[in-house]
Amino acid sequence: MSWTSWIVNVIIAIFLAVDAPKRGKRPWLWAILGFFFGAIALGIYFIQTGRKVLGWIITILAIIVYILVIIFAILAAALMMTGFS
Repeated sequence: MSWTSWIVNVIIAIFLAVDAPKRGKRPWLWAILGFFFGAIALGIYFIQTGRKVLGWIITILAIIVYILVIIFAILAAALMMTGFS
C-alpha cells in the first residue's frame, strides 16, 4: 500500500467518524470500514445515508479502479515470468 492510498484511507476514516453521528450511524464502525476499505466504504456510507447518486458513483469508480489494479498486477506478473520478450 502506498503512502498516498494510506493517507486517503485515513482521511476517509476521519470523515466517516465525524459524519456518522450526525446521520445516526456508529462512528467507530464506519471509521474502521473507511480505513480498511477506503472509497468503497465511503460510497456505501453515502448510499446508506440517502446520498445515493454520489454513493453509487464513488462505489462504481472504486470497483473499476480495483479491477484495473488487479489486471495490471496480473499482466506485470505474466510479463516478468515470460522475461519481457
